[in-house]
Amino acid sequence: MNFLRRRLSDSSFVANLPNGYMMDLQRPDNSTSSPVSPAMERKHPQPPQPSQSSSTGTSIFSSISSAMKQTTQAAAGLIDHSTSPTPPVAPKPKILLVIDDAHTEWAKYFQGKKVNGEFDIRVEQAEFSELNLAAYVTGGCMVDMQVMRNGTKVVRSFKPDFVLIRQHAYSMALGEDFRSLIIGLQYGGIHTVNSLYSIYNFCSKPWVFSQLIKIFNSLGPEKFPLVEQTFFPSHKQMVTTPNFPVVVKLGHAHAGMGKVKVENQHDFRDMASIVAMARTYATSEPFIDSKYDIRIQKIGNNYKAYMRTSISGNWKANTGSAMLEQIAMTERYRLWADACAEMFGGLDICAVKAVHSKDGKDYIIEVMDSSMPLIGEHVEEDRQLIADLVVSKMTQLVTTAGSTPSPLRPWPPQVQPQSVKTQPGPQLAQLSQPRPPPQGGPRQPQASQPPRTNAPPQQRLSPQGQQPQSPMSTSPQQQRSPGSPQQVRSATGSSPVQASKAGVFPPQQPRPPAQGRAPSQPSPTETSKQQANPHPHLNKSQSLTNTFSISESSQRGNPNEDEAKAETIRNLRKSFASLFSD
Repeated sequence: MNFLRRRLSDSSFVANLPNGYMMDLQRPDNSTSSPVSPAMERKHPQPPQPSQSSSTGTSIFSSISSAMKQTTQAAAGLIDHSTSPTPPVAPKPKILLVIDDAHTEWAKYFQGKKVNGEFDIRVEQAEFSELNLAAYVTGGCMVDMQVMRNGTKVVRSFKPDFVLIRQHAYSMALGEDFRSLIIGLQYGGIHTVNSLYSIYNFCSKPWVFSQLIKIFNSLGPEKFPLVEQTFFPSHKQMVTTPNFPVVVKLGHAHAGMGKVKVENQHDFRDMASIVAMARTYATSEPFIDSKYDIRIQKIGNNYKAYMRTSISGNWKANTGSAMLEQIAMTERYRLWADACAEMFGGLDICAVKAVHSKDGKDYIIEVMDSSMPLIGEHVEEDRQLIADLVVSKMTQLVTTAGSTPSPLRPWPPQVQPQSVKTQPGPQLAQLSQPRPPPQGGPRQPQASQPPRTNAPPQQRLSPQGQQPQSPMSTSPQQQRSPGSPQQVRSATGSSPVQASKAGVFPPQQPRPPAQGRAPSQPSPTETSKQQANPHPHLNKSQSLTNTFSISESSQRGNPNEDEAKAETIRNLRKSFASLFSD
């Protein structure tokens, strides 16, 4: 047993024992020998198993190695990131600004709707009085909104993509004039329902009535019965009216405001004084003893007709108590709505108001735009129709993301390099003209001399290395015959012999060698040919260069050009010999 205990205390021996064998040796039995005591175990503790620590260290080392390997491969461009899945980016929602009072919450009618099936719609609602804006040429329109929501002031700034206008932009009765905001939206290029052009034109009721007069003249009184109305630019024209009673309307107002029923001439004069105090225009129309009012509304392609009867006995059916009911939509009413919807470039939302008199006749008195109030039992349905119409218009008019043209577009358009290379300008064509033939040499065809494009002629130096002179300082005769005695005589003011003795030669011309050949003067025919083809674009130095130097095209080995070169040299020698023959 002592031997066994010593062996058990040996850690190397215990580590090599099979699994479970140590437990069998430590299990108590019926013998008198006691197992290893806990004190002995504490005295000779077993060493910690290195398997877990080594595995942990190995896993950390392998993780670091793999990370470094991936980093190295990514730096070397071995990993293709295009195949790695990227999370989808949600498109930016389109901002819809609804100009209306707080009684109608328009956000719920656009919930779940998308522009072009892709972009969500974020609704911002405020009144005209809560808005301010700034418009830019290239930056669109920036709107500032300050509204009160549940007692909290909310301030926001955004760029609307579309605007739904459900309020009047101008009203004299309430002292509200928001036409500057309409101008700002138009300045920023914002699309709206209805169009900003029509909304701005609806800020004056007589101006709208003038469009009704055009429809009346086009369709006739049977199809389009329009009430007879008179317009007064100021109170000075309000002297009298043929029939009474009449209804006088002051300026531009809504909801029955600014309308007065005048019974006689005296009351009409008193009304003229009120118009003078208001400093505005006025209209008058015959009073119609109505049985009920008619209203035909059009929202997109949806039509509804309503009949409103006054209960309180007021001559204004829209004032006081009234009974409202929906009536059948007839072709006559549809014609009215369609005809009025064509004014000012088109009205997506409009309503026609008419009066049905007690004698059974109808009279059209007014037309309203998108700011018309919704009435009847189908108000929720009409709001949903307006929301669908706005989404349809946004899909048609609002530019999708990524296709908006850059505002900073160069103007005029830049010329492509290909067009410059294939179509040279007139200056390049002039510079690439063939050189004039030398004196006494044969004239060479233009096709045999390709255009020189390696260096412009203006930058070439003369044979003596001098800079070219201005073409105005050289006469055409000197350009035609640089080696003639006339040129030497004109340059020195003496005879050729005196010029040679004095050592004076023509500018930019090398000193010719004295040769004892017979003099040879150019023939009159050759002189006339050179005079018939002057080159005004070549100055004196260019003419001398073209005459004395050998062209680059002649160095390419053409037999005709070699003969011309030899003939040129011979003629030059003859010319120089004639100068010093005396």
